[in-house]
Amino acid sequence: MQNTIHFSNIFLPLLYLATLIVYLYDFVKGEKKLIHSKRLFLFLTLVFHTFYLIIRTIEFDHPPITNVFEIFTVLACAIGFAYFILELITDIRGTGLFILIIAFLFQAISSVFIKDLIEVKEILRSNLLGAHVLNALLGYAGITISAIYGFLYLALYKEIKTNKFGLIFDRLPNLEILEKLSFSSAVIGFIALTIAMVIGIIWLPQAFPDFSYADPKLIVTSIVWLMYGIGIILKTTGQWRGKKVVVLSIVGFLLSIFSTIITNFISRSFHSFY
Repeated sequence: MQNTIHFSNIFLPLLYLATLIVYLYDFVKGEKKLIHSKRLFLFLTLVFHTFYLIIRTIEFDHPPITNVFEIFTVLACAIGFAYFILELITDIRGTGLFILIIAFLFQAISSVFIKDLIEVKEILRSNLLGAHVLNALLGYAGITISAIYGFLYLALYKEIKTNKFGLIFDRLPNLEILEKLSFSSAVIGFIALTIAMVIGIIWLPQAFPDFSYADPKLIVTSIVWLMYGIGIILKTTGQWRGKKVVVLSIVGFLLSIFSTIITNFISRSFHSFY
């Protein structure tokens, strides 16, 4: 089965790249006949990705969460799947290219650097840990998509403000819809991240009796969670709207990426056992 896993590891970024090319062609040409074709490409890519994650879990007897590059492939799948559902529900076509670029990059990095770990710490087989990581990744997927819509909002806002109307103006939905998509994605990400944090609070003392609340990952994640919580409240109560909302989503996303880099590559943290 390892040969199948290694082949899949190489084939997956190629699938994402092919899907990305179809979405790019549709974005440039705007041909309606590609609507079903590009969704089929994405659907087949996600099916194959799910198959890859399942056989990897079975072969190595642990979920793919033992290192940051396994996390990246799960995150790529989560982002792709979240967007696929969003596109089906909203039928908004012009934003998929920008979201799937992120999924492709996560998967490409994962495919290059991922390692096959058979012997892992017993703690990595915990059901509570699996639920914690799954919800955390769903949260980060929501945060990532929210930030992408935020960047698209700012790009469209700039074109409108400077009266330079190009492909972005022609293909993207209006500012109001982009803000709504960014906010909705942020809410979903916030809810999933909240669930992950609750599970972590329950599981953490059992797994690491000598853990410290000064852990960099805990600190940054708490800051991100608090930022989104405040932003959601201010948006819901009507005190914030427009650029303030999308800038918050972008800052939260950048902090999340910074947290991942610090935790896994620079500082020593119990979160580094991935």
